Amino acid sequence: QVQLVESGGGLVQPGGSLRLSCAGSGLTFDSYAMSWFRQAPGKGRELVADITSAGDTTYKDSVKGRFTISRNNVKNTVYLQMDSLKPEDTAKYYCAAQRGALYWGQGTQVTVSS
Repeated sequence: QVQLVESGGGLVQPGGSLRLSCAGSGLTFDSYAMSWFRQAPGKGRELVADITSAGDTTYKDSVKGRFTISRNNVKNTVYLQMDSLKPEDTAKYYCAAQRGALYWGQGTQVTVSS
């Protein structure tokens, strides 16, 4: 079955950086579009960034210039490099794989606080 496992979350000060990883198994990884979503307490889940199987990327406006999504199809892994983090980036971050069906990981917590 499809499994997506996120890692790399944690506590960071404002202005700091984190790199999230999401390792996929049970799927033909290079044929899937991969996305990062986040959900803050009391809010809905929102799309942060995605990358197509061809490598095209899109970003939520508030993270443009600060976050970078990338993928390594040999390692079946998608990454989210997050720089210049702000307290409003605090959320649980989820990766997702989509090709018709949509699969979710279990999430990793990111907390930005001094």
